[in-house]
Amino acid sequence: MYESRKLGLAYLSPYIIGLLVFTAFPFVSSFLMSFTDYDLMTSPEYVGIENYRYMLTEDDLFWKSMSVTFLYVFLTIPVKLAFALFIAFILNFKLRGIRFFRTAYYIPSILGSSIAIAVLWRALFAIDGVLNGMLALVGIDAVNWLGEPSFALFSITLLRAWQFGSAMVIFLAALQNVPQSQYEAALIDGASKWQMFIKVTVPLITPVIFFNFIMQTTQAFQEFTAPYVITGGGPMKSTYLISLYIYETAFKFFDMGYGSALAWALFIVVAIFTSITFRSSKYWVFYSGDKGGK
Repeated sequence: MYESRKLGLAYLSPYIIGLLVFTAFPFVSSFLMSFTDYDLMTSPEYVGIENYRYMLTEDDLFWKSMSVTFLYVFLTIPVKLAFALFIAFILNFKLRGIRFFRTAYYIPSILGSSIAIAVLWRALFAIDGVLNGMLALVGIDAVNWLGEPSFALFSITLLRAWQFGSAMVIFLAALQNVPQSQYEAALIDGASKWQMFIKVTVPLITPVIFFNFIMQTTQAFQEFTAPYVITGGGPMKSTYLISLYIYETAFKFFDMGYGSALAWALFIVVAIFTSITFRSSKYWVFYSGDKGGK
C-alpha cells in the first residue's frame, strides 16, 4: 500500500509542482504586491491599502475599463450561449454528414483566442476588409467597424460569439441525454415543437446551461487577446477591457503593485458575480430528482 501511494504521488508530482509554482505562488505573491509600490526595478515599498483607495476613489480609467468589461460580458454571453444552443439543437438531428458539421462548428473553439485569429478578424473588419467589400456589392457604404466607438466593441463581441464550439458540444451532449419519454408524453398532451423545447428541453438541460454560463462568463471577464490585437483598447477606450488595463499598468508602465491590485479587483468582481449566480441557481436550475426551482 505504501509503495502504491509513493507511485501515485510520483505520477501526480508534475501537476502538484506546476500548481504550486505557476498558480499558488503567483496567486499569493500578487496579493502581497497589491499592498506595495513596486516598479520591478527596486524593492517593493509597503503602502497599505493606498492602491485600493486610489483605484476606487480617484482612478477614472479603472471605472471606465470595468464598465466596458461588464458591457462586453453582457453582450457576449447571451449571444454566444443562445447561438451555441441553437446550433446544438440542429446538430442533434440525424442528418446526412452531421459528423462533418459538428466538427466544422467546433473548429473555431480549437483555434481559441489565438493571435492569428485576432489578426484575421482585424483584416475582415478593416475599412478595406472583406466585410466592407461584401457590403459594397449590395450598394452599402463602408463602415469603420474598428474605428467607431459604437461599432468596435460589437466587432470584438462577434469574435467571442463565433467561438461557441466548446459550449455547443456540451449542449449537444445534454440534448442527447434528454429522455425521449418526456417528448412522447408532451406530444400526447398536444404540445407543439416550440412548447416541447421551452417546457421540456430547456428545464432538463438547465444544469448544463448553468455550467456553460459560469465557464463562459469567467472567460469573458478575462478576455485579452482580441481587444489587444484588434483595436488596442480603442477607439476612445471603447474596447479597453480591465485585462488590458492590468497588462499595461504592470508590464508597460512597470507599476506591478497597482497592477496586482487591479487584478485582485477583477478577481473579487468575478467571485461576487459567480456567487450571485450560484445563489440564484436554486430558482431556475432543475436537477434530476428535484421538484424544481422555487
